[in-house]
Amino acid sequence: MNDIKGEMNMTNSFHDEMIAILPRLRVQALSLTRNRAAADDLVQDAVCNALAAQHSFTPGTNFSAWMHRILRNRFISDLRKKRETGNIEDVPASAMAGSGAHEERLVVKELVEAMNRLPADQREALVLVVMQGMSYDELAAATGCAVGTAKSRVFRARRQLATWLYGEERDISTVELRGAVQRLRSRMEARPAASV
Repeated sequence: MNDIKGEMNMTNSFHDEMIAILPRLRVQALSLTRNRAAADDLVQDAVCNALAAQHSFTPGTNFSAWMHRILRNRFISDLRKKRETGNIEDVPASAMAGSGAHEERLVVKELVEAMNRLPADQREALVLVVMQGMSYDELAAATGCAVGTAKSRVFRARRQLATWLYGEERDISTVELRGAVQRLRSRMEARPAASV
């Protein structure tokens, strides 16, 4: 009887952690796919994979890294199956249609377009560290690379964005990027929900 209760507690804890991480998985999926529908499908597939592999998760280990790794592996598997990426829609840029200063919309749109031009591994690293607040160790665990490689990807992404956005080779600070991301999020939250 105690085994059943313990198993139920582990299952409840697993599901609670799964629900808590869903928004972060969606952000990562959007950074990988750059398409809302594909991102939603990717998150759903990753959650299904995780539920099927729930027995392989060791309680007390880093659930976030485990889930991000599952999502990333699923994305790579899907890419290998398709061997082509299909149409990519610029989802965040479409959110710029809301009200607000035209100049600010252009800046955010330019940031989104620049981020979409980054190589997938750099874009993913930047999103996970800057937007999700992951540490470099967590990023390395989630993407299966060395910590030095994780740091290098974020540095290169920041430097490339600075070159594209400011025309100079320098490092964009996390504060600058988070400010632009916060403006983007505010715009997206201010938009009325689409009617079904």
